[in-house]
Amino acid sequence: MFKSVRGRLITTLVVTLMAAWQLWAGYTESGTPVKLGLDLQGGMHLVLEVDDSLGTMTPEARAQGIEQAEQVLRTRIDEFGVEEPLIQRSGEDRLIVELAGISDPGRARDIIQQSAFLEFKLVVTDAQMDAALPRIDRAIVASLGQDSLRALGRDVEGTEGSGDQLQNLLFGGDTAAADDTTGTAVEGDAAEAADATPADEGDEEVSEEEAQPEAPNLRPFSSLLALGDAPGTYFVAAEDVATAELFLGLVAVQAALPRGVMLHWGDEVVGRGVRNYRTLYVLEDEAFMTGDLLEDAIAQRDPQFNQAIVNFELNRAGGRLFSRFTGQHVGDYLAIVLDGQVMSAPVIRDRIGASGQIELGNSPLEEARDLALVLRAGALPAPLRIMEERTVGPSLGQDSIEAGEFAGIVGLLLVLVIMAVYYRMAGILAILALVVYLTLVMGGMAGIGAVLTLPGIAGLILSVGMAVDANVLIFERIREELAAGRATRTAVDEGFGNALSAIVDANVTTLITALILFQFGTGPVRGFAVTLSIGIVASFFSAIYVTRTFFLLYLQGKKASDPISI
Repeated sequence: MFKSVRGRLITTLVVTLMAAWQLWAGYTESGTPVKLGLDLQGGMHLVLEVDDSLGTMTPEARAQGIEQAEQVLRTRIDEFGVEEPLIQRSGEDRLIVELAGISDPGRARDIIQQSAFLEFKLVVTDAQMDAALPRIDRAIVASLGQDSLRALGRDVEGTEGSGDQLQNLLFGGDTAAADDTTGTAVEGDAAEAADATPADEGDEEVSEEEAQPEAPNLRPFSSLLALGDAPGTYFVAAEDVATAELFLGLVAVQAALPRGVMLHWGDEVVGRGVRNYRTLYVLEDEAFMTGDLLEDAIAQRDPQFNQAIVNFELNRAGGRLFSRFTGQHVGDYLAIVLDGQVMSAPVIRDRIGASGQIELGNSPLEEARDLALVLRAGALPAPLRIMEERTVGPSLGQDSIEAGEFAGIVGLLLVLVIMAVYYRMAGILAILALVVYLTLVMGGMAGIGAVLTLPGIAGLILSVGMAVDANVLIFERIREELAAGRATRTAVDEGFGNALSAIVDANVTTLITALILFQFGTGPVRGFAVTLSIGIVASFFSAIYVTRTFFLLYLQGKKASDPISI
């Protein structure tokens, strides 16, 4: 079939139609037959560095963190679906990330910055925390004096109501008491408060009871808490969360917590009646297992409760540890903590094997997919901070596209004119084969999802030149055979046969070079290598197979002694 003219035509037609179909599918999906790179369609440019706001990391630690973060981000962005991203280090402690054609920059930013540090912790019963609440309240009242309170109020000035809430909680809403230098009630304060208020003759007489400042709130933290739905949980009203976080940030409060206990906020806002609450979980400080033992994570939607979930699988070591721990804690609650927030805390009803589930409530399925993506890619060694963010505008991309199109069209037209003038009918056949070649290259790029960049256009033009070069070799060999007195059909067969070894050598060596560039290059270099590799394969097929097919069609009906136009 592949040797007869009919079989050759069918094969050529099928391959060409498949490539054209890929081009059409790419056009209907994104508006362009082939995906365009950052330099052609614009995108997102980020400069990242390790977030060392406390200044505790050495230069060596920051450099190592950036090196590890580079590998994690490569995996995340590859799974995110961005084609031909540029991820490279700049100096010792910075990363440059360029993402082409990003339609949702916020989502991409979240995927890049999310630490994805997964922990499994046991929920602690209320008894330990309940016993520590009076001690925590005393620590807060003792820690917040006048100066500290004023400074704290200024620090959280941007947080709505935080300063007022602190004063109301500590001093029962009386601002005069907030000026007390000790932050506690003193018996003589009533007289001082009375003297501090001048009484005019027309003013009503103030009673001694009214002159007394209100007693301070001696339960500033515990008064914010309400019992949660499950053991080891409390509810905090949404408007009080900022105040509670301020309290929990005090060193004295951290020291007053029970030994081996840590408080974590829940991920979701819970509605109860007309108010919204955040859940505060009491967990063991040490996680019994972390996400480094996770092997796979898949996002799904739970058909029973219609909520987004992420099912995860642990490796063999993680499965054994998880099974042993859950078997020892049947009836307890297990918190799944991601980046310091509790995603879910289900009760352990039975021994659990190497799989589990993270519930995301009413979150969209896309958010669950992003979470599964970052879990599969692994946690960042340290948080990343965005130092610079730029959006490459479409006007720059349009200029690049027009310049690339102009260069490509001019170069192609020159090649076609020279081939037609110099080789006459054989040149026209080569031009037809070149049309097939271009369809195969663009269809191949669309089929594998390759991205066309400005260097890729250069690779495309170079591969066009190689395709033409193969035809030149063949035609010159045919001319040599005709000059030696061979019959037309024999000359054509010998010409293709004798040129084959040279064409194979040239294409294979160039293909090896392109593969090396793809393996070790980044960004534009890889785009050039991809386009060149596809072009080499397509040019070899078109020169050896398609051009010969057209020659066989041209020779049909001709006698062996009839001359050909070459």
